[in-house]
Amino acid sequence: MQDVNIRQPIAVTMGDPAGVGPEVTARTWAMRRDYDLPPFVAIGDIAAIAAVWSGPVARVADMEQVARTFDEALPVWHLEDSGPLTPGIPTAAGATCALHTLETGIGLTRNQASSALVTGPVSKSALHGIGYTHPGQTEFIAERCGVTATNAVMMLAGPTLRVVPLTVHIPLAEVPERLTSELIVAKARIVARGLKRDFGISMPRIALAGLNPHAGESGQLGNEEERIMRPAIAQLADEDIALEGPLAADALFAPGIRDQYDAILCGYHDQALAPFKALHFHDGVNLTLGLPIIRTSPDHGTAFDIAGQGKADPGPTIAAIAMASRIASARERSCAPAK
Repeated sequence: MQDVNIRQPIAVTMGDPAGVGPEVTARTWAMRRDYDLPPFVAIGDIAAIAAVWSGPVARVADMEQVARTFDEALPVWHLEDSGPLTPGIPTAAGATCALHTLETGIGLTRNQASSALVTGPVSKSALHGIGYTHPGQTEFIAERCGVTATNAVMMLAGPTLRVVPLTVHIPLAEVPERLTSELIVAKARIVARGLKRDFGISMPRIALAGLNPHAGESGQLGNEEERIMRPAIAQLADEDIALEGPLAADALFAPGIRDQYDAILCGYHDQALAPFKALHFHDGVNLTLGLPIIRTSPDHGTAFDIAGQGKADPGPTIAAIAMASRIASARERSCAPAK
């Protein structure tokens, strides 16, 4: 059961109004009692909800209204009109609305008007078309929170697996030169702190996946493990952070092996996300460690091809809100004075 007594409602940005974000947000509200979800508010263009859902909606302008109306209607913070809307067809006005929605959600959470931020899916190509220069939402949120991009760590978390890609949205050919001992040390520190603060794990067990087949075979199949990874592991050991590895990635995600670790650090995007999505495609959550605010996100994109067709699965959004709720509760407990 989720803790529904969080101090403030959760801010949920709907993402691109032409994507599945509005639909899964509305369907999540409809299933709120099934999952004991805490109060949340959908932020964006209210017309995007009306285009895909006929359920009750309450237009709100502050968080007190959210708490009062949540039981009877989906609270929607209408930010701006995004122009003519057709589900599945992104527009520049829609991308602008998505960006303004993200900025508003960040502001509400930084000001503690909301207890956490859950971000809906956006179209990176549509955002770049209006001048957006960040690789994704994570980097934008980090900048607005005064955190350098390297100190904002993306973790994918599900019921049986947590993974962290050490390098994210870069070409595979650039990974060996971007993967450094300093990067591993910095991200491992943030992951260890996050596991303690947000998940209540007092002594985190973290694994590091080798970059090369068989973790390099002692340098026979690549030297990144010996040259980059082992010095980082040794430095972290001096800081009492247990990072085990480098371990062969082909066996690391097998049952009975992955279960030994609270999180697995991976060298590149697909090394982390391919096994994670195979296991938690419907209940995986993208969360950002290292921020002063709580931020989670459903682990899927805009899915323009099925937007407005009633096919989008609300499971990842439900999981993202539930995890944000648990983390908010964990942080409140950690800050409570000892009795």
